[in-house]
Amino acid sequence: MRVALFYHSLVSDWNHGNAHFLRGVAGELLARGHAVQVFEPRNGWSRTNLVAQHGPAPLAAFRRAYPQLRSVVYHRGRFDPAGVLDRFDLAIVHEWNDRELVRRIGAARRRRPRLRVLFHDTHHRSVTAPRSMAAYDLRHYDGVLAYGRVIRDLYLERGWAARAWTWHEAADVRMFRPVIGRERRGDLVWIGNWGDGERSAELRRFLLGPARRAGLDGSVFGVRYPATAQRAVERAGLAYRGWIANYRVPLVFAEHGVTVHVPRRPYARALPGIPTIRPFEALACGIPLVCSPWDDSEGLFTPGRDYLVARDGDEMADCLERVLSDARLAGSLSRHGLRTILARHTCTHRVDELLAICRELGLDVAPEAEEAALEGPA
Repeated sequence: MRVALFYHSLVSDWNHGNAHFLRGVAGELLARGHAVQVFEPRNGWSRTNLVAQHGPAPLAAFRRAYPQLRSVVYHRGRFDPAGVLDRFDLAIVHEWNDRELVRRIGAARRRRPRLRVLFHDTHHRSVTAPRSMAAYDLRHYDGVLAYGRVIRDLYLERGWAARAWTWHEAADVRMFRPVIGRERRGDLVWIGNWGDGERSAELRRFLLGPARRAGLDGSVFGVRYPATAQRAVERAGLAYRGWIANYRVPLVFAEHGVTVHVPRRPYARALPGIPTIRPFEALACGIPLVCSPWDDSEGLFTPGRDYLVARDGDEMADCLERVLSDARLAGSLSRHGLRTILARHTCTHRVDELLAICRELGLDVAPEAEEAALEGPA
């Protein structure tokens, strides 16, 4: 099968957590022998910010970390998707793309009966900004891949799409796996962005306050931390370390004793069943995990065995201290969480689900006989 993937960015994960899963999907399709090509805009917001703050070095480092992945970089004003889609059987269009590009890909689908086109929604805007999502022209799309059942149902109930499937994110276990033998450098690590006020209070309640009360040391990685947030991290006894390339995260997890998951407010309150990518990757790396409250309404995990749940800041501090002081508890969480990921939540599982959807849409999902490659400059 020949697959076109239209991403906001393949090479940059600066404030673009969806890139983690999107890379894993591309890599899994390639590993199965499919011909895959990724398209991303040259001036995409994530890529632009990454280069502005860190120079071109992270782009070269990405190529070394993912030698099999390449993207075709296009200029928004000069790119004609219709001119490339004749070569493909399937196009997946991520929702971080420009609305006009989304519309033009749909128009190209209308003129190509053999082509199938899917829109991929991995954000909370269907609830928090419904007018914005309704403005996407999906009339000629074959359906929507929604990363939670509640989002899938919204597309169908509101008539935004005629067909939709639940397609959760998952761990790329080629990259995210336990790393043995690293020296311990801290108790607690948090990897995540501050986030536009969507979880500022929650981070103080479930991360910074508990770390301070328990007297823990450790590190905080992420972007868009204002000066006030950076000072709060330091007062909690943690070190703020800024952006980290996501492929380096397994090494960082291996150097700490525990991590936490604090979902953004829209997911915790309005979108049950969507954990986002971070818990998948943490569990895949075998680090014990403690979560602030979120409703696993789709039964992805087993709370209490895959991870602990803390109902408030005091309980979070207690859970963190228990994990760090009880090797048996830490080992049990690590093993059970990793088993759950390997059994149910890898990019291999998600590509299996994708290919089943493609068959439902009448596509021949056999691998290409020709060499499968992501061509073009990164």
